Parts: sequence; structure tokens; C-alpha cells
Amino acid sequence: MVNPELVTAADLKLMQGLAQHVTASRPELVNSDAAFGELAWNWGRRHAGEGAHGPRRLWFSGGELVAWGWVWPPRQARFDDGSVKEIPDAYLSYQVRPDHAGLVDEVIAWYDSTAAGTERRVAPSATDGFALERWAAHGYGTDPESLGDTGSWTQLNMRDLAEVEQPALPDGFRFRTADEAGAEAAVRAHVDAWSPSTYTAESYRGVRQAPGYRSDLHVLVEAPDGTMASSTIVWLDEVNRIAQFEPVGTHPAYRRQGLGRAMLLHGMHLAREAGATRMAVVCLGAPGHPGARGLYYGVGFRMFTRDAPLVKPAG
Repeated sequence: MVNPELVTAADLKLMQGLAQHVTASRPELVNSDAAFGELAWNWGRRHAGEGAHGPRRLWFSGGELVAWGWVWPPRQARFDDGSVKEIPDAYLSYQVRPDHAGLVDEVIAWYDSTAAGTERRVAPSATDGFALERWAAHGYGTDPESLGDTGSWTQLNMRDLAEVEQPALPDGFRFRTADEAGAEAAVRAHVDAWSPSTYTAESYRGVRQAPGYRSDLHVLVEAPDGTMASSTIVWLDEVNRIAQFEPVGTHPAYRRQGLGRAMLLHGMHLAREAGATRMAVVCLGAPGHPGARGLYYGVGFRMFTRDAPLVKPAG
């Protein structure tokens, strides 16, 4: 079955189901951008905004989804500070079930035909030797931008939840849920942490529609003056009992006060109460991006796997 349409909520559930299958059988092959929570976040935030409407293709066998590809096409990104960025290349997010690995050639061929004429990027798992061979055979090589101290590659970090330290906030700060804080404050918290950002109220509505979103697992830290100083969303994969933080951010004026650490610990307690036994989070892995990695390592995460960014020139 082939259907080059846009990603719907129903498609996303199928894609998350495949992510759960791969996580259960070959977790080292899960691409950072194809994990259960990452899929929900990317679909939700792009549902109505920048990069939202790239084409997708689904491959089925015996009525089950066994592979998918989702192209983020060249686009124009508009930021909250009024700036506009042209993104001239295409990016592919994809996943193939390990027992149907041969389909990666069909995924590549579809991507090349869909994004013909543009530079094409993709980031398969660095441990997926078969896929890396097939991408190379189709003319994809290591992305130069991913190399060096400030490279763009990402790593998936994991830790178990058997024992989690109790969180400690500075005096006057408190944890809130998204429903308690309200939609406007939840959006503002994200934009403040990531500005310049493409995130909007409409993006947040998309996130809330994403399968797996739970407002009781959308955590914020409120400062004494009412500012939402930090925020994160916990996405729970109930099948594998793994929860993922995505995104994680703190307002620049409130950094280095221990808020991110306390929020992560609080989120892990909530995830454990919801049934999770392990926790995941993605970050940039190159040496020149130590901030987030140091925060995550400081609360017990360690790298589980990483991606291998590839690029193919336009043509």
C-alpha cells in the first residue's frame, strides 16, 4: 500500500506503534527522530507551522506498518522575533522494521524522487550497519556540518527509574502542570526558553492533539513572580514502559539555579508513577554542545545510541 499524503493523527499512531515494536526488539536501531515521544512532538509542533505539511509514505505487510518515510521539504521558517530563515534542503525522518530491512532501498528511492533537485539530509542510527551501507550505495555521505566540535549529530540517552533522587526547588518556585499554568503560559515558557522560536499557540494546539500527549505530564516550574521559568513534556510509551522528555528548556534569566535538574527529577517521579521503568532524552552530542548533555548526565542519563547524519547533493 502506497499513499504519499500528509501525516495525520491516525498515521502518527501507526508510526508510534512501529517505534514501539523496534524499541522492544532492536532498541539500538531507533533513530532519535523516530522515537515514540519525538514523533509526537515533531508532528504536534509542526502540525500547523513550519515544516508541517511534508509528504509521507507508508509501507504495509499483512496489514501492519513495516516502514514509513516523512519528508520535511525546503521551507521558510518564521520566528517570534520577526526574523525569517530560508531552509533550502530537505530532511527525511524514517523507520524500517528490522525484519523488513530490505525496504530501506524503497524508502531511499522514494525520498530521492520526492525531494529531487534539492540537497537531501537524513540521520539513520549509527548502529544500523545495513542501512548505512544502503544509503552509501545511493550516494549519501557523511554530512560535513555534523563533524567537529559543534557538529549537529544527536544522541539518545537512557536511564532506569529504579531509584530517583528527590527534586529540590529554590524557595518560592513551584511545579505546575500545563492545565494549571494555562495555554498562554505554556507557550510563553517554550518560546522564552528557545527564542528565536517558530513555536506558537497554534503549534501548542497541535501538540495537545498528538497521540500520547498528557497535560498531567507536561511540567513547568513557576518562578515567584509568576513567570514560567522552565518546562518539559513527558511522553509515555506504555507498551515498553519508557518515558521521554521532549522538549526541555529554561528561560535564560533563570538558568544556573538548578531548575532544570529539579524539573527533570520531578518528571521522572511522575513518569515512574505513570508506569515507566526507564527514561529517555535526546541531545546534541558533539563536544561543543556540553550544556544539555551535562544536565542530563548530572541526573543519571548516559548515551545509549546516536545518529549518523548523511547528505546527498542536489540532483
